[in-house]
Amino acid sequence: MKKLTILIAALIVLIPSLAHADMLTFRLGYYMPNAVMTNSYLASHPNTLWGIELTQMSLLRSDYKGAILGGGYEFFLTPQISLALSVDFFSRENGGYYWDYVANTVDDVDYAFPAQDFRGRDILHTFRVSMTPVQLSFKFAPLGRKARIIPYVGAGGGAYFVSASIYGSIVDFSQEFIYTDPVLGDVTVYEVKGAHLHETRVVLGGHAFAGFMFPIGYRLTLEGEARYHFAKVTFNDAFQGYDKFDLSGLSLSVGFNYWF
Repeated sequence: MKKLTILIAALIVLIPSLAHADMLTFRLGYYMPNAVMTNSYLASHPNTLWGIELTQMSLLRSDYKGAILGGGYEFFLTPQISLALSVDFFSRENGGYYWDYVANTVDDVDYAFPAQDFRGRDILHTFRVSMTPVQLSFKFAPLGRKARIIPYVGAGGGAYFVSASIYGSIVDFSQEFIYTDPVLGDVTVYEVKGAHLHETRVVLGGHAFAGFMFPIGYRLTLEGEARYHFAKVTFNDAFQGYDKFDLSGLSLSVGFNYWF
């Protein structure tokens, strides 16, 4: 909700530019981060948040694909070339439990025990990711704005606000403890700790897109678009020590345009 408020506020700030704008756009799409498209990414990036959360937890890759909302203003420099300023918003949040560990209390301290050998409580937490790119794009429509079908391509860059959060309980693998079981003998266990981790970073990113617009009225067109975002960030606080967090991916969207 906070990111959606930022999106709306950013568009409101741009309202004074309407007098000079040539087109206003709103779009709704489906975003697919690269990291959750195949298991090969997770296998080759084990020290990323994606690699850890989606292999150790019951979270599914499909949990982190979802809606992306966007809008912007477009200024025509020529009948075929325009400059677009836009804002998008993507966020997904889901909860899960550790596959391989359960929690048991020993001397008032919670420890993670191997699930294959012990019964216990699920160790649960929520993993949330979000991305809000503020983008400046050059767009080329070779047939101009008066064709029956208006194809276009474009690319640009911008500031990407990337966030990750973990809330709940986590297994602290940084220190091992030994629990002596009367049947199994010495068993390695880890302390279970409460976690309220959140970090947001701003990184320069890029994008490229292509699509079509279809006139449905004197000033209205519908559009269909494919847009690829490039966004990788290094967290230095709550998630320090992990490899770069990659929220690059593909969005497929539909929208409408109002022409001035």
